[in-house]
Amino acid sequence: MWRKITLILLLVFSFSFTNPDIAMAAGLKSFVDTADGYQFSYPNGWVQVKLANGPDVVFHDLIEVSENVSVVISPVPENKTLTELGTPSEVGYKLGKAALAPVDSGRTAELINAGKKEVDGKIYYLLEYEVQLPNQQQRHNVASVAVSRGKLFTFNASVPEKRWKKLQRSIDEIVNSFTVY
Repeated sequence: MWRKITLILLLVFSFSFTNPDIAMAAGLKSFVDTADGYQFSYPNGWVQVKLANGPDVVFHDLIEVSENVSVVISPVPENKTLTELGTPSEVGYKLGKAALAPVDSGRTAELINAGKKEVDGKIYYLLEYEVQLPNQQQRHNVASVAVSRGKLFTFNASVPEKRWKKLQRSIDEIVNSFTVY
């Protein structure tokens, strides 16, 4: 009997370690902001930081502090819907210019992918950027953008380009976890 239990446990553990989706699911925590109406998952071991006059919320890795996620909330002109603001590419281009590479910042942001999904009747634009900082450091940013209750919500995940290939699957899962209500 102990052999069977040991074998079953061994199979369960080996499956969870070889399947990154299960391993990643076990390593995520939830953040819920009921006042503003959004939620997302972030990696276990990341900490929340407060920034004056910055995003609504920011979490970053304890060890690699430049790996982070944030939520920015902005007013929407004339209570427009996301699709009224433009296509995913149009909104992605505007967001890149306004938030990731504003004039005189010395940064450039290239929109490399723009898509759309619908979850529970809400439309989300998924945007992917390669960002060049003034110090020649490259970053990879993935964002989820949605409109709810007259506000534009931008969830952004940012990692150094050198870590992108290793973290891409996790970052995509985290960005896809973002929902507004």
